[in-house]
Amino acid sequence: MGALTGKTAVVTGGTRGIGRAVALELAERGADILLTYRGNADAAEECLKLLSAYNIRALLLRGDAANPEHSTEVAAAAKEKFGRVDILVNNAGITRDKLLLRMSPADFDDVIRANLSGAFYMTRAVAPFMTKQRAGRIVNISSVAGLRGNPGQLNYAASKAGLVGMTLSAAKELASRGITVNAVAPGYIVTDMTDALTDEQRAAMVEAVSLGRAGSPVDVAKAVAFLASDDAAYITGQVLCVDGGIVI
Repeated sequence: MGALTGKTAVVTGGTRGIGRAVALELAERGADILLTYRGNADAAEECLKLLSAYNIRALLLRGDAANPEHSTEVAAAAKEKFGRVDILVNNAGITRDKLLLRMSPADFDDVIRANLSGAFYMTRAVAPFMTKQRAGRIVNISSVAGLRGNPGQLNYAASKAGLVGMTLSAAKELASRGITVNAVAPGYIVTDMTDALTDEQRAAMVEAVSLGRAGSPVDVAKAVAFLASDDAAYITGQVLCVDGGIVI
């Protein structure tokens, strides 16, 4: 506790799964938290209750990451409530898994807008805060699917690969202002999204993991917290795979 005291973190899609674990990890280290969510009010309120156990300030904001106006609202709320934004974690995302020949244009476009365009909107909205402060940490939640592809996830893999490219470009643009931009690429992490998998699919995924087990949202959260901290002040434009060795 204390490494992030006085910092404010915006975590998109922060009320379930990886997002919630990230929010709790940053809060445990002392950061004030602004969480965004799209639809599950019960999960959002539960996460807010969990955050109340820490000596921090927390705020919930509902909206659609795919809507550029939402990012403007988030930035304005952060300024009013906290006066600054030090950390942005672009975690909000959706899936519309289908094989290529069954994937509709809407299936593709919806995922790109939520996962990739939404991260762009939020980064553009908070970058002025960080530029003025001449300091900031941006962490994009990509995926190993964006590095190696995945059958049935052409849209998702494209969005996550796009996040990697955006990370590299933003890191170069913002470095002179003291802002680091990195990505975390989770592998097989047990979340709500993986609950829909069959036992056979889960077994096949575990078999591909060098460590021989699925990861947890906390595994990802600790990597994000590191990149958000001063310990990672000289790290930018990197993709940290939290995947148990899938990509090796």
